Amino acid sequence: MFRSVWFLGLAALLLVTSPVWAGDRTVKEGDVIEIHYTGKLQDDTVFDKSEGREPLKFTVGTQQIISGMNKAVMGMKVGESKTVTMSPDEAYGPYDDKLVFQIETSKLPPQVTSGAQLMDGQGNIVTVKDIQGDMATLDANHMLAGKTLIFDIKLVSIQ
Repeated sequence: MFRSVWFLGLAALLLVTSPVWAGDRTVKEGDVIEIHYTGKLQDDTVFDKSEGREPLKFTVGTQQIISGMNKAVMGMKVGESKTVTMSPDEAYGPYDDKLVFQIETSKLPPQVTSGAQLMDGQGNIVTVKDIQGDMATLDANHMLAGKTLIFDIKLVSIQ
């Protein structure tokens, strides 16, 4: 009798603490979930994917992830897949010409070339767009700003 109670207790503990793998449970705000994804541009160029890595884990409804992804996963069930298209406003925002500026090359690290990505004092990534003589043009927009994104998403778990 003692053994069967212990096994039932262990099973109940595992059920309570394990990720949700099946059933009718759907994603809601505040859930911690894991997804696998492939992110593409409209021309089908893949810019990121989780294949070969751990699933992406985040809390739904927070700013840990772009707003379009928060919206896309709502109501999904574990094992479900979908493809969603996100406007720039749901992804990394519109491209902002005000975030493109020039600085003297003497203020850049040595050997920097066009296309290099640098981090400013606040932790923002800026891209060196062009170097002309002693002036460099930098772009502080996210590299996906202004782009419509397409994501193939598969919900791996709800925790």
